[in-house]
Amino acid sequence: MDKQERAARTRESLVRAAAEVFAEEGYAAASVATISHRAGVTTGGFHFHFAGKAALARAVEDRSVEAVRRIIDSARAAGEAAADPLRVLSDSTSALMVLLAEDVVVRAGFGLSADVARGGRVDVWGEWRLWVDELLEAAERAGILAEGVSRRDAARAVVASTVGLEVMGAAEPGWAAPETVARIWALMLGGQAPE
Repeated sequence: MDKQERAARTRESLVRAAAEVFAEEGYAAASVATISHRAGVTTGGFHFHFAGKAALARAVEDRSVEAVRRIIDSARAAGEAAADPLRVLSDSTSALMVLLAEDVVVRAGFGLSADVARGGRVDVWGEWRLWVDELLEAAERAGILAEGVSRRDAARAVVASTVGLEVMGAAEPGWAAPETVARIWALMLGGQAPE
């Protein structure tokens, strides 16, 4: 293994270890020593790769943003967002919930982004809100929102539901399960779409 590959693996170990510690203990309680130990890296090795805990948290958040963008890019590549934006929104939400349940880095990044005490620089939830807004705007243009439904109100409801599913899913995995998300979408869409 060459030097660059070893450095990349060490960085990845640190990002994953940090995500686990942030998810378990929160940002404020997480220490560089704990993260380094979990990653199997000395604190000197930690500081070789990251300036400090804040820089590592930023890397975790960046990975979460990348995950959201992959969901968005995949939906756009399929070209279905304009044709059936509400289904794409439902599918995107399900994909996000799967990622949040299965990938500790994505889950920790969303948690860091929402930690108002920390004041993170990356707005992971903001990326999600933009996508939700885009899809509901497409639904409004296509005339598939129920009469009297404001796309802005619908977007707020969707984002709030997603945040709730993320929080509840962290405590009880069944909340983020695809069948739970599908049932919640059936309830929500019943009030937002005419059919």
